[in-house]
Amino acid sequence: MAPPNNRRPGFSKRAQYSIFASYLLGILGAVVGFLLLLISIFDPQGFAVLRTIGSEATAPVSKTLSEVGGATGSAGENISAYFNAASKNAAMRRELESNRIEILEARALKQENERLKRLLDLEKEVPDAIGMARLISSTSSSSRRMATLGLGTTDGILIGQPVRAPEGLVGRVLEAGPTTARILLVSDSQNVMPVKRASDELPAFATGRGDGTVDIRPINLGTNPFKGGDLLITSGSGGLYAPGIPVAVVIRQTDTGAIARILANSAKVSHVIVQPMFQAETVAAIKQENIDEAETAAEGGE
Repeated sequence: MAPPNNRRPGFSKRAQYSIFASYLLGILGAVVGFLLLLISIFDPQGFAVLRTIGSEATAPVSKTLSEVGGATGSAGENISAYFNAASKNAAMRRELESNRIEILEARALKQENERLKRLLDLEKEVPDAIGMARLISSTSSSSRRMATLGLGTTDGILIGQPVRAPEGLVGRVLEAGPTTARILLVSDSQNVMPVKRASDELPAFATGRGDGTVDIRPINLGTNPFKGGDLLITSGSGGLYAPGIPVAVVIRQTDTGAIARILANSAKVSHVIVQPMFQAETVAAIKQENIDEAETAAEGGE
């Protein structure tokens, strides 16, 4: 049968020895303390010597405990500093990301302001401009390249009028409603424009390729004088586009002509201006010239 768990210490010699030793140590500590008290009262110098001996004896232990405590404290401080630094780094990363977004927004706003400034300067250069508006949308995946303009017939917009940006020609009005109009972009494959090289006025035709470029074909077949970097502008032929509007820059030569990059990309252009058709001015000038010739002939006949 197993012995009960609540036996008294008297049944175990080990327990009895432990109790006796504790009592003995307690009494011995009290006696030593009493003796030290008497020595400190009646012999202060001797007590000072004993205190010095005790300090020297316990110095290694105290030093070891102090180093352990210092190391423990330093480890705690290092751990605290680590987590504190991690939280500060996270906060700095969030602040950096916020500042980066603000910088990008400011940069975009600056570019938009510069573009509007160039557009206003262009409007001053084109005093007969019908209006200025934003391109509401433009096609990017369709087989046709169209854009929607925030002006319509109530603003004087008519079919065939050229649309341009500070960078160059954007296209022409294809359809016009009361408040909006559809623009046939330069890059559309159905848009064929008479152009000329700006350096020597070499005539050619530009046809949209649907990918932001145009195919340049010289009028005189059998010759291919184009080279990379040639600037192409409207020639004024056909009476639709006024002469001198930038259209594209040649990027490479082909067997029959060249491929040129359109300067006024509808994906990057935000605001445009609408000009009257160059043909109307041409017809008016021809009529006035005919009238002047008729009047001169009449005066000569008299």
